[in-house]
Amino acid sequence: MISRRDMLRLANKFGWTSLFLAATSMSSPMTLAELANAAESINKKRKNPRKTLTYAITIAGKTLFQINGFGYFEFIRDIEARTDGEIRIEFIPGSEICNEMTCVKKAMQGIVDIYSSSIQNAAGVAEYFNVLNFPYLFPNRASQHHFFYHPKSQRLLREPLTKHHGLILLFTHCRLRGFAMGKKWKDKPDIKSIDDIAGPKIRVTASKFGNKALKLIGVDGVPLDWNATLNALKFGLVDGMETWEAAVAGMSFEQPDIISQFVDLHLFSGNTHAAIRSSVFDSLTPELQSAIMESAYFTQIWGQLAGEASLINMVGASTPQMPRTIFSDQKIRYIRLSETELKRIEQMCSPEFNPKAWEEWCNKLNLMAGNIDIYQEIFKIAREISPDTLAENIAPRRWWKK
Repeated sequence: MISRRDMLRLANKFGWTSLFLAATSMSSPMTLAELANAAESINKKRKNPRKTLTYAITIAGKTLFQINGFGYFEFIRDIEARTDGEIRIEFIPGSEICNEMTCVKKAMQGIVDIYSSSIQNAAGVAEYFNVLNFPYLFPNRASQHHFFYHPKSQRLLREPLTKHHGLILLFTHCRLRGFAMGKKWKDKPDIKSIDDIAGPKIRVTASKFGNKALKLIGVDGVPLDWNATLNALKFGLVDGMETWEAAVAGMSFEQPDIISQFVDLHLFSGNTHAAIRSSVFDSLTPELQSAIMESAYFTQIWGQLAGEASLINMVGASTPQMPRTIFSDQKIRYIRLSETELKRIEQMCSPEFNPKAWEEWCNKLNLMAGNIDIYQEIFKIAREISPDTLAENIAPRRWWKK
């Protein structure tokens, strides 16, 4: 077992990026000497860059990266190889400099160049991200991938994000959020209806949209940072949390016997994304800018395929569950509500059926988007594909090219 002190010592010698690239390149456990040798070898190959960029994330741990399929290291490997080392990424891991609530702010302030966090948390600072947070905007994960690859996502999402917040969205994984219920639900029957959940306190992100959606379906939302949520669940301060399946699996991998049921609501979007400050991107040569976009495109595809495989084979988000997954090992029940019940919940909280509740936010975002009905524009794109389309079957497209 390699200790945190050993990791810090190696990071000080070779840098976090070389260390994590070494750790995530091996499929079997490493000894300390093997990890040191691998990190040294990688570090020697990463010399004399033309441009060094800092990249801050909010989590750490090889298994957590694999469970979620975020693509952090795949992006770093690809951009450094694609540019023959002219771009070097210096990684700042696991809340060393920022957390889910602050990483986007650190990028906008010029403290870091690239960051990753949940879009739903980033929306607390970069408000235009809220165009993705309307409940039931996306009917499934395939529709999310379809939108992020779509050329119109430039006009509807990426250009306003750059204009208002100075950020360029690089890549994102795609999930839909549900409710993970705590230990008190262990001996209760499977949740079949939103009425079974009404009353308990459910943790929500910093997303104002998430909190509003919960209120509309009669659930008491409690805004909490991710790092505080685990203890809140352990001590019964909240009864559950709204999040996505792989995030639950990551928490359960590190701290078992906290979650008993995961209820797949498809409530609203869940996206851990990477974005670069537009001033940094603009400072690069056209060749390096093109390389950044191609590496982002590669990572979007990688996350699409690896993420879908991980949900089934590592997380256990399927019915029936695959054996030896985190959900099956931890006896976390994965529950899909009926289509009738999901439609009932959608009618309670979505702008499509409850426009008055969202009128103020729609007007604000429409203005930021350039006086267009941004909800309806994204809503239509999300429904261009058949509802039966699997997420892994969405054809990739370079969204920045016509």
